Amino acid sequence: MRAAREALARPVRRRGKELENAIFEAALDQLTSGGYARLTMEGVAAAARTGKAALYRRWASKVELVIDALDSTLPRPHGVPDLGSARAELLQLIELFTDAICSRSGAALHALMAELSQQQAEVFKDFIVRRVIGPTKDTILDILRRGVARGEVRPDAVSPLVADVVPAMLMFQVKLFDGGLAPDFAVRLVDDVLVPMVRQP
Repeated sequence: MRAAREALARPVRRRGKELENAIFEAALDQLTSGGYARLTMEGVAAAARTGKAALYRRWASKVELVIDALDSTLPRPHGVPDLGSARAELLQLIELFTDAICSRSGAALHALMAELSQQQAEVFKDFIVRRVIGPTKDTILDILRRGVARGEVRPDAVSPLVADVVPAMLMFQVKLFDGGLAPDFAVRLVDDVLVPMVRQP
């Protein structure tokens, strides 16, 4: 037993992407299980079975490490195809968002957001805007433009302010429901809020 424990504690020789992936996995595990405050470079190094020097050569702080771990593992945003109606496309967008936030890295991001104070959250704001909010808004604007071309959406509804509604409501719901969404939330958001807001009279 002692020999087995010592073998597990011993650093494993890995390089490049393999080592980086092991570090990211360890960081996400620590973030979801213990929270950001308890995550340490030393703890991540131990869980990844590598030395602290391997981490500090790549990241100067745990902020940089967490951002890179989330950036490399969160599902990459991609647009919604033309489905024939703005309603169908908005529903698919919300489904894609839900899949991302329910992924392992999405759960880690939620744990991070739930724990940080307003001041601490400022450090991660640019990352969240770039990887979550910005791509979501861009896709919404594309959906609305297609809706205008079909005659189902008012031209003046294609605005950043309208596009803000979806990520704002989704992020609020994720926080309210501890990382998930109520089962009927997507349909209610689209049918009760978005469609009345943007449709042609």
